[in-house]
Amino acid sequence: MSTEAKVPISDASSPAAPEGSSNSVERILSVAYELFSRRGIRDVGVNELIDRSGVAKATFYRHFPSKDSLVLAFLEQRDKLWTVEAIVSQARRRGQTPEERLLAIFDVLGEWFQRDDFEGSTFTHVLLEMGPSHPLGQASINYLAKLRGHVQALAEEAGLVDSDGFARSWQILMKGSIISATGGDLDAGKRARQMAAWLIEHHKP
Repeated sequence: MSTEAKVPISDASSPAAPEGSSNSVERILSVAYELFSRRGIRDVGVNELIDRSGVAKATFYRHFPSKDSLVLAFLEQRDKLWTVEAIVSQARRRGQTPEERLLAIFDVLGEWFQRDDFEGSTFTHVLLEMGPSHPLGQASINYLAKLRGHVQALAEEAGLVDSDGFARSWQILMKGSIISATGGDLDAGKRARQMAAWLIEHHKP
């Protein structure tokens, strides 16, 4: 699985920027993506972001008036690169049927767990760091809901009963496997995949 932090960030999904400033925006987002993914939000300061991206402080604040605005842009990128491109798209390519595509999610996760640059679930980290009432915590909740929506769509394609309940249970398996892998269980993807197969059987008509 492609590491999220190293996937190129496209200008098309970067925040709107004045003419000729796309390079600085891309540098800031690239540095933020790497640091936030690995260390969380609170541990990374604005001065470090400015130093690592090599832009002037005025340039930084022209594009991102606050650290929170940069975090929101980072979460948007994370959703695109991790949820859509790295997880959902790969799972859809690997499976021939909706059921196979669902199970392939855990194959993709299992490969990610084996990587040296595995860094865990950003959306869950931000939610726990900031809390559900904070705008960044709420944004994380919304992105987790979007991920659940992708799973629900696959469940509906498979003709499973109670696709919403299925997707919620499926996401518990995903979160649990990521946390277990963070704790050192590199076979967490395989274990979750087995339970996922049982869950599919439980939701068949």
